[in-house]
Amino acid sequence: MPRVYKPGKVAIVLQGRQAGKKVVVIKQLDEGTKERPYPHAIVAGVERYPLKVTKRMGQKKLAKRSKVKPFIKVINYSHLFPTRYAFELEGLKGTVAAETFKEPTQREDAKKQVKKLFEDRYAGGKHKWFFQPLRF
Repeated sequence: MPRVYKPGKVAIVLQGRQAGKKVVVIKQLDEGTKERPYPHAIVAGVERYPLKVTKRMGQKKLAKRSKVKPFIKVINYSHLFPTRYAFELEGLKGTVAAETFKEPTQREDAKKQVKKLFEDRYAGGKHKWFFQPLRF
């Protein structure tokens, strides 16, 4: 079976609290692990998307509306829907690992780093589709 979920692949979450949100695969575990004996992926996604901005808005308002709230999670492959899009991962690979989920402080630190990377990417104008909510 071909590997669909490679690092950098953008997917949509189908089940759970973040259903309908876009995520980027950081690490895939096709064989599973001892704790999770099913194929799953470590992902980082956008929980709260940035708001619409216009030319008339000032710098302060623009900065406030350009905030991104991320989440990191381990998700079963059956709850992900792959897309054709990919996302460069040069900064994300080192921030989130399997050990990150063991302690809450590590998780918060990883979330802060992911938030910074996502906001930099959004401010640069790259991957516009990733930072827009799905139409329902």
